[in-house]
Amino acid sequence: MAEPEWESLEQCLEKHLPPTDLREVKRLLYGKETRKLDLPSQALECAAEGDFELQGYAFEAAEEQLRGPRTVRVGLVQNRIPLPAEAPVAKQVSALHRRIEAIVEVAAMCGVNIICFQEAWTMPFAFCTREKLPWTEFAESAEDGPTTRFCQKLAKKHNMVVVSPILERDGAHGDVLWNTAVVISNSGAVLGKTRKNHIPRVGDFNESTYYMEGNLGHPVFQTQFGRIAVNICYGRHHPLNWFMYSVNGADIIFNPSALPARRAPLPAAGRRCDRS
Repeated sequence: MAEPEWESLEQCLEKHLPPTDLREVKRLLYGKETRKLDLPSQALECAAEGDFELQGYAFEAAEEQLRGPRTVRVGLVQNRIPLPAEAPVAKQVSALHRRIEAIVEVAAMCGVNIICFQEAWTMPFAFCTREKLPWTEFAESAEDGPTTRFCQKLAKKHNMVVVSPILERDGAHGDVLWNTAVVISNSGAVLGKTRKNHIPRVGDFNESTYYMEGNLGHPVFQTQFGRIAVNICYGRHHPLNWFMYSVNGADIIFNPSALPARRAPLPAAGRRCDRS
C-alpha cells in the first residue's frame, strides 16, 4: 500500500499541534509572528484550477518616526516540472513557461510587486546526476535568452519586478555555465544579474560539475519597490553573504533554491533527479 503523500510542513504542524504549541513552534522556525492574508477569491479559484497552492502571510516592521510605512508585496514560487524529464528540452521549457505564466497571473491578482522564481526554474533538478546531456541544453543567455524575454513581457504586463534564476550560458566567454538569477524591472528592462557564489561539495554531490562560484560579487538592484539582492541556494549557509548584501544596501534579500524530490537508483544513462 502506498504511503499517503506528505503535503507540507505547515499542514503537518497545523494538523497535529494545539494552537499554543503551534504558535511557539512557528516563532522558533520563522521568527516574527505572521498573520494570514485574506486573498482574493478569484485568485484562489485560479490557483485551484492551475493545480497549485496559494498562501499569503504578512509581517510588520518597526515603525519609524519621520517616514511613513511602505507596504511591499512579495511573491515566492516553489515550482515543479509539468512534463517528464525525458521529454524534449524545448517542450519542457515551453511547458514551464506556461505554468509560470499562470502563477504570475494569480500573483498579479494578489497585488504582488516583486516575484521570485525557484532556482534554475526552467529545468528539472539535474545537478545531482553529474551528466552533461541533456541538462546543459537548458542553459541560455541571461541578457536576451528566451526565458529572459518571456519574463520581460510578464514584468511589463503586470508592473512587477521579476527575479528569474536560470542556468546561464555565457556565450561571450566560451559558453561557460553559471547558476544565475536575472533581475528584471517592472518596466521590463533587465537590471542585471547575480551568480551563485558558493557551490555545495557534499559527499558525492558536487555542483561544480556544471558551474563554478560566481564572479559578480554581491550586487544589489534598485527597483521601484526597494533595493533587492539574490543569495542563491547554498549561499544561505555563509553568513558573510548576507552581511555583504546588507552592507551593499539591500532592503530585501531573496534566497531561491531547489532540491531534488528523490534520488532514483536508475542506470547511469537514464538517471535523473526530479524536483517538486
